Amino acid sequence: MADYPLPAFHFQVEWGGQRIGFSEVSGLNVEVQAIEYRDGASPVYSVQKMPGMPKYGNITCKRGIVTKDNEYAEWLATIQLNQAERRDVTISLLNENHQPVMVWKARNAFPVKIEGPGLKSTGNEVAIESLEIAHEGLSIETP
Repeated sequence: MADYPLPAFHFQVEWGGQRIGFSEVSGLNVEVQAIEYRDGASPVYSVQKMPGMPKYGNITCKRGIVTKDNEYAEWLATIQLNQAERRDVTISLLNENHQPVMVWKARNAFPVKIEGPGLKSTGNEVAIESLEIAHEGLSIETP
């Protein structure tokens, strides 16, 4: 059997102990910032580079709007002066047997932006809402 790359369309998202359906998830990135240093007595005329602090991008989740489902806004409403309801978010890429093959775990996530759909009287699309969440760390696992 040949090893093929997995398609990106079979995934699941879990937070707060429940599975949520999304049509798109993006922003699963980690960047390590480089620190440059050179002391004045160095015989080499270039800087040394060292790994610095990691930086995590915000995660954006998109889904179709469903009647009587206002969970995004309810989660955003928990934010008050420097406090928010934080949740661990798990995004899993699944194989054909619906088993996770790659898992991204975001720690202490909270919402920072909700975006409603673009409304057009001549449109013929599903109304999509978007939630952007910030977090304090993203681990990548292969079960």
